[in-house]
Amino acid sequence: MIAGHFGLAAAVKSRVPRAPLWALMLATVWLDVLFVPLLVLGVETFVPAAIAAGSRPGYGEGIIYADYTHSLLGALVLSAAFGALIGWRWGRTAGIATGAVAFSHWLLDLPMHRHDMPLFPGNLGDLPRLGFGLWQWPTAAALLELALVLAGTFLYWRAAVRIAEGHGAELVRRAHVTAGTMLASGIVTLALSVAGL
Repeated sequence: MIAGHFGLAAAVKSRVPRAPLWALMLATVWLDVLFVPLLVLGVETFVPAAIAAGSRPGYGEGIIYADYTHSLLGALVLSAAFGALIGWRWGRTAGIATGAVAFSHWLLDLPMHRHDMPLFPGNLGDLPRLGFGLWQWPTAAALLELALVLAGTFLYWRAAVRIAEGHGAELVRRAHVTAGTMLASGIVTLALSVAGL
């Protein structure tokens, strides 16, 4: 659901212009960035869901055992740490916004993931895992992501143009280019995800 996460970052940027766009974009995937080294080390795993033998896993056809980075408590702690780091450099509002965007990753994953998201790191207490499994219906999941990309880009573009209009044509042009780049990136990312690449 990377494209959908990016769409939310764009929407937040439209409301919190002080927060650096790069930090908001990184915040959207912060939990996944931390997941990668844990995956390589075998601490967290990815297992293809039950699919026909010999076929390649496609969009959302996996169960992700990210028991530390994607546990509810783990996501809260990691998001707060990211927000504190950004807040230290760019101010309290930017820190709160980026921390919230980082945690939104968990919230946006909840409807998509199958039952693979624990409440506590390491699935402490062996409680039931969360996830509504929207990835089981790839078309619906992709449409939801596309809606987030379109809405987020539109909100960013509208706010950026409004701010830039009083500062010359060059800034307005940059706002258009940035929004267009964000939209194209979101659509390409979504298309690659759906294609299984």
